[in-house]
Amino acid sequence: MANWSDPRPGTTRPTNSPFGSAARVPVSDVRDEGLRSYMLSVYNMMASGVLLTGVVALVFALSGYMQLLFNPNTGRPSGLGWIVTFAPLAIVFAMSFGQARMQTSTLKALYWAYAILMGLSLSTVFAAYTGTSVAGAFFATAAGFAGLSIYGYTTGRNLSAFGTFLIVGLVGLFVAMILAIWFPVLNPVISVVGVLLFAGLTAYDTQRTKNLYFQVAGTGNEDRVVVMSALSLYLDFINMFLFMLRLFGNRN
Repeated sequence: MANWSDPRPGTTRPTNSPFGSAARVPVSDVRDEGLRSYMLSVYNMMASGVLLTGVVALVFALSGYMQLLFNPNTGRPSGLGWIVTFAPLAIVFAMSFGQARMQTSTLKALYWAYAILMGLSLSTVFAAYTGTSVAGAFFATAAGFAGLSIYGYTTGRNLSAFGTFLIVGLVGLFVAMILAIWFPVLNPVISVVGVLLFAGLTAYDTQRTKNLYFQVAGTGNEDRVVVMSALSLYLDFINMFLFMLRLFGNRN
């Protein structure tokens, strides 16, 4: 097992060789390869979750079952609809506070369940907005997410303090969304702020995901961190998409 905490650049470690002698591989190269594999696992899981959510939302919207969860005229949830709407929140809390006690397989199962439930909940998006608007918002979000994630991965700037500011901003955004129930004039401002907040969180969470690798590499907790990091980036993408759609989308 490589010693990931070894700070000396250029240090080499022996690896098993089929020829009976120990080949020497720079630790920096091994670390980079491990980091690439780790980040690829995170992005694959995150993208698979987004894809699953989108497929479930589209199929459910085109089926006749959506009316079991949401009123087709008002879009308001039924009793079962409220359960589907709030169940993802319960899953996020369960994963966040129970991750240390849960098996990796349990975390993965909860992640996929979350993606499916979000698809059911977001099926109203396909009913409320035109297909062109949904597609446009999705590709704009994907492009923005990719650029911001690359920035978060490559920047040498520490975004920790920026992350604290963004979390405070999320609390303010939540309060503003409640106020918008009585003051609809706030909705356009909320949409703009929402896009900016989750854009910033994308860069922050990407850097945090990268930094977590150096903390857990070689500890056996990599798979657990992959799931939780994928969930964070999934949430950033979905929320940025929804605020983008609210801002620029055309309703049916």
